[in-house]
Amino acid sequence: MKHIARSSLIIAVFFGLEKVLGFLRQVLVARSFKLSPELDAFNAANNIPDLLFALISGGALAMAFIPVLTEYREAKGQKETWSLFSQITNLVFLTTAGLSLLVALSARKLVTWNIGIAPGFDPEMQTLVTSLMRLNLIATILFSLGGLAIAGLQSHQHFLLPALAPSLYDIGSLLGILILAPEKGYTLGPITLPALGMGVYGLVYGVVLGAALFLIIQVPGLMKFRFQWTPKLNWHHPGVQKVIHLMAPRILTVFFIQLIFISQDNLASRLATGSVTALVYGWLFMQVPETLIGTSLGTALLPTLAEQITRGDKDKFQATLGKIIRVILSLTIPGAVFLTLGLAPVIRILDFDSAGQNLVLWTARAFLAGLIGHSLLEVAARTFYAQKNARIPLFASGITLVVFLGLGVVLAPRLGAPGIGLANSTAFSLEAVILFGIHYRRFPRIPGLSRTLFRAFIGTILGAAVILFSQHLFPPSSFPSLTGLFLSALYLTAAAAVTIPFIWPEIMELLQLES
Repeated sequence: MKHIARSSLIIAVFFGLEKVLGFLRQVLVARSFKLSPELDAFNAANNIPDLLFALISGGALAMAFIPVLTEYREAKGQKETWSLFSQITNLVFLTTAGLSLLVALSARKLVTWNIGIAPGFDPEMQTLVTSLMRLNLIATILFSLGGLAIAGLQSHQHFLLPALAPSLYDIGSLLGILILAPEKGYTLGPITLPALGMGVYGLVYGVVLGAALFLIIQVPGLMKFRFQWTPKLNWHHPGVQKVIHLMAPRILTVFFIQLIFISQDNLASRLATGSVTALVYGWLFMQVPETLIGTSLGTALLPTLAEQITRGDKDKFQATLGKIIRVILSLTIPGAVFLTLGLAPVIRILDFDSAGQNLVLWTARAFLAGLIGHSLLEVAARTFYAQKNARIPLFASGITLVVFLGLGVVLAPRLGAPGIGLANSTAFSLEAVILFGIHYRRFPRIPGLSRTLFRAFIGTILGAAVILFSQHLFPPSSFPSLTGLFLSALYLTAAAAVTIPFIWPEIMELLQLES
């Protein structure tokens, strides 16, 4: 198996594990807290800490950092690479700590402000959001350092520990749900777990524990590649300047993206109780296939694209990109349709009432309408960052924010949480179209794209027919929830089996990709 295929498979497998653990975590949270104001408060409290992580580390730094680290490793060797890495680590830690302190001091205003996080919540819930947000900032600092470690390891083409890290976070969060939060201990066979009765605060302490594990699991990888930390920061270091030069527009790009998610909760806080949580679960159901397909391929692809650009091999760069686009389309087109048709039995597991299940179902379907666009965007953005061009993604993300706000304001009062999900799907899909449109003005078109689309559509139609016919014969809703879930999984598997022969050429292309 070739390098990109092997790397993307490793990432997909461990991201799949993380999604299983994450889904278990969300099921336990849903069964414990239902669609309650407390759970809405917990989900809303994550917004600003998530924004800081995404801006300073996470998505902002990794995109800017990996191409520069790759260039240094290729040209100047390991010692210079780790010297640059150490200086950026120092910069990120000082920045994250300082901004976290500032957010902690102004947390109440950020929650209650009319264009802030949760202006529609009552004062008691706003106070709870404020308190939970301050605790979450501890996790933000840990996540930022962990995100840096991931960037360093991925620049060395090491993907195992970075892919495993999110699962460690889920394990910490599960401990918060199973032990810290409940009033009564969970019983697992003959064992009854202790219960500390912290309520929704237990969820936050679990997040902090998970963030610590997220960082710690990276340490053996850093030791393997002989990372040595140095307590210095030279602003005039050419590598630091290059990272900052790339990171500045990337920060604005991520800021625009995170504003969309903050705006989602702002709009949802003005709707019925449970709307904020419905967005979280709806997004989760779209993120599972998007992570396994778009994120795993995009993550494995970025160092390779950066190396190809560094070597000046633009023909290979374009060929690799074209193959990945065909692979993503062949997987996400049937994936979006099949999950839209077969998701209802999965949502029953959350144990919400019928109105809550219906709300989450249609919100998830609205997000799934953007599965193709979100997955393509994972690659589209990295295409420009591999070329050390951060301005075009910034331009596109600004358009995305404007489109989302316009659609969200119109659709949220009319369709509720599903309207917000539909606005998200439309805006991000348009961004992917814009980025690829700009890219392919300078490069030849993708060979074989029309054939891929035709075969994917035919396979999807046949697979959807299998699902609908199976649901007609044996409706999952007529059975207990676990049996219905099993039947739905069986129908989806049968649909995939029907579709795979039509998209087999793209699967083989993925397996044959070289770095």
